Amino acid sequence: MKSITIKGSQRESVGKVSTKALRNAGQVPCVLYGGDKPLHFSAEEIAFKDLVYTPNAHTVVISLDNGDTYNAILQDIQFHPVSDAIMHIDFYQLFDDKEVTMEIPVRRKGNSPGVIAGGVLRMNQRKLKVKALPANLPDFIDADISKLEIGNKLYVTAVGNDDYKIMHPENTVVCQVRVSRAAMKAAQDAAKEEKAAGKAKAE
Repeated sequence: MKSITIKGSQRESVGKVSTKALRNAGQVPCVLYGGDKPLHFSAEEIAFKDLVYTPNAHTVVISLDNGDTYNAILQDIQFHPVSDAIMHIDFYQLFDDKEVTMEIPVRRKGNSPGVIAGGVLRMNQRKLKVKALPANLPDFIDADISKLEIGNKLYVTAVGNDDYKIMHPENTVVCQVRVSRAAMKAAQDAAKEEKAAGKAKAE
């Protein structure tokens, strides 16, 4: 999985006053969990642009100005209700021998015969929660739609992998091909015409 480096500074004071001063200076207060104790640090808001405003999944290297580095994943983020500015971010520390749970984006592969025939592909799950060792976390989970006809569904059991465990029930639908509204309306209109023709013939 691709990694993004966030350069930050460890925080000594974590009170409301110092937190407000940080935000006023364009800094985001952050906490790293998962280690011996929570680590408080801050980084410039612009540093999180490629991590937060993207559909892709990334791991993070937190590089502090004292020389310490930590591997982590984004766990939670809070935005300002009006301005949408980042208010706070929680990270979870990664260890090579410890499994972690993370949401991974789903990527479509192939062309669906059902879509070519006029159906509509519906993505029920755009991300799937998986559990794996950090080294085995994928960038994407590929959903092969090349065999989906109209009415067919692709379940999570079809996108599994030995490197990670999918944390969803086996009957979870990843995507499906449905009849388009236009095709449905055409079929209904044809049925009405056939019924009307049969009625006229009977008269």
